[in-house]
Amino acid sequence: MAHDLARSLTSKSNRVATEDGNNQDVDPEKAVGTGAEAQESEKDPNQNGNVEDTDPFLVQWEEGDKQNPRNWSMRRKWCLVAFLSWITFLTPLASSIFAPGVPDVQAEFNDYDTVTATFVVSVFVLGFAFGPLVIAPMSEIYGRNPVYHTCNVLFVLFTIGCATSTDMGMLIAFRFTSGFAGVAIVTCGAGSIADMMPAEWRGRAISIWSMGPMLGPTIGPVVAGFVIKALGWRWSFWIVVIASGVTTLAAFFVLRETYSPVILRQKAAKLRKETGDERWHYTTERAVGETRTPKQIFLMSLIRPLRMLFLQPIVTVCAIYIATLYGLMYILFTTFTFVYEGQYGFGSVGAGLSFISSGIGMLTGLAIVGNLSDRLYHRALAADRARSETRLHWVMVGPGSILVPVGLFIYGWTAYYKVHWIAPMIGSAVMSVGTIIITMCVQTYLVDSFPTNAASVSAANTVLRSILGALLPLCGLNLYDAIGLGWGNSLLGFIALALAPVPVCLGLFGERLRTNPKYAIQL
Repeated sequence: MAHDLARSLTSKSNRVATEDGNNQDVDPEKAVGTGAEAQESEKDPNQNGNVEDTDPFLVQWEEGDKQNPRNWSMRRKWCLVAFLSWITFLTPLASSIFAPGVPDVQAEFNDYDTVTATFVVSVFVLGFAFGPLVIAPMSEIYGRNPVYHTCNVLFVLFTIGCATSTDMGMLIAFRFTSGFAGVAIVTCGAGSIADMMPAEWRGRAISIWSMGPMLGPTIGPVVAGFVIKALGWRWSFWIVVIASGVTTLAAFFVLRETYSPVILRQKAAKLRKETGDERWHYTTERAVGETRTPKQIFLMSLIRPLRMLFLQPIVTVCAIYIATLYGLMYILFTTFTFVYEGQYGFGSVGAGLSFISSGIGMLTGLAIVGNLSDRLYHRALAADRARSETRLHWVMVGPGSILVPVGLFIYGWTAYYKVHWIAPMIGSAVMSVGTIIITMCVQTYLVDSFPTNAASVSAANTVLRSILGALLPLCGLNLYDAIGLGWGNSLLGFIALALAPVPVCLGLFGERLRTNPKYAIQL
């Protein structure tokens, strides 16, 4: 009876796919070659056409299937987006939360090296660089949820290690491992959104989700300024442990698997168990089972983000630009404490509060992208002109790319001449507005271009971004010592200005690169 019912349901699903004409062949275990096919897959994600549709034992989505994340209620989707944003807030919060306490850490461990003082903050972001190489492919093999839960638990444990460190080396080691584990939702969150949301709602969803990773690094030092003064630097970590521990427990009840290939594989396994018929399968199970071992599957998935980073031109260009902006932003974050204490005589509380300006700038940037991105996409959709490059509309990326260098010029020269402290804060806010506009537009653009492998393309973007975010700040204080705050930040501004045409050019010519067969690769 179960066999007949299952066969009937699958046959119905096959007929629906054939009648609708959604016969694009999308294999989630093999990435899209150029990105053009990914756009087509938006019509009916994870449907398999042609020969596959004639197979009565092929497990696919039924029309209106409630297990399909695309068919969940909008209320459920937005609740999950909000929860993912909260988790994603906690990890970047830990990246900078004890920045105001670095002088206290140096005093306790008797280590006053300026490079070490910066590295103990930025090494967390270095963990962000290596974590995605393992986490993203694992999420596309085993699903988002197992990866989220495992990494959440590890993040809590490694943060406890930070709080109990007895020397600088131990603290740096645990900072790195906590960043490595904590990057899970930063890496895969965009993938979860692509799993659930159609393209026309994706811009707003990614903007809401991005509030977490963007606000975390700015709010952390604000909170830490008060906590460190009252309780000591170790409590900046204990706060993260408490908040993350409660959230990790809640995640077991709130989060649901969103990755369709994994859900369909589980559905096929259930049918095999219930019917005793081993012919039930999901398309990638059969294809992979005939040609690859589990070890080969993992290794191919492991190198997928790197292949996308180095062999897909649009991914390469986007990653370099975003990595540069991220590195410039972290130079400011890791030196705020020293700049405001040295130039304006701020204490740990005041130095922590200086991050608020960047937070305000980020919120402003998110509001702009959240309101404009989907609106412009809907307008293009109505005119039958919607494509991935719509996410890089000049109305957003043009001003955004100019605001970054302008903000750096304002910040550097007003701090150098010790103009009222509000002036450099305005500069850092302006720089943050531009950075967030560009980052969000590019992130959504990449997810729209490669929806089936959204986690891997996000990982490719995160790897380079995190390496520069960790290493560039090491030269921040030395740069300011050598040529001053004015020319030091002007140099950073000129770098940002030189790269300003990148997003505009991608918006105009990116489709030619994305759809060029020359750059089609087997992932």
